[in-house]
Amino acid sequence: MELTRRDALILSAGAMAGLAFAGPGLAQTATPAGKTVEEWIAEFTGGAEAAEGGLDLNAPEIAENGNTVPIAVSAEGASEILILATGNPTPGVAIVKFGPAAGSRQLSTRIRLASTQDVVAVAKMEDGSFRQAKSNVKVTIGGCGG
Repeated sequence: MELTRRDALILSAGAMAGLAFAGPGLAQTATPAGKTVEEWIAEFTGGAEAAEGGLDLNAPEIAENGNTVPIAVSAEGASEILILATGNPTPGVAIVKFGPAAGSRQLSTRIRLASTQDVVAVAKMEDGSFRQAKSNVKVTIGGCGG
């Protein structure tokens, strides 16, 4: 069988239509609704306690617009970092994994916050311990429809 350009276009259109129907369902299963902050942390740490310190979380004290709040997290010796926004409908923001060749164990990004809330970072250290930091951000205009 010879694959013509027309056949390729028809196959591509069918694949795109399939993704349009499956895409939202896949996203919903990847981030389960109703999972609490405590459940996120317990799943990430395996139930172990996370000590304070050894992790730097920089977030603004006041964010004028909750659509784009800059944060930065650094933890020397971290292998993974979990970021949570405690007041958002879905608290899980990101899990970042660092490989053994990572030059520095830090990240910076912008996140969306629905309202005034705590931003929490939990780091899994290379020795298996966990560190936690928290910062309260006052949001004047919510970013999740608020």
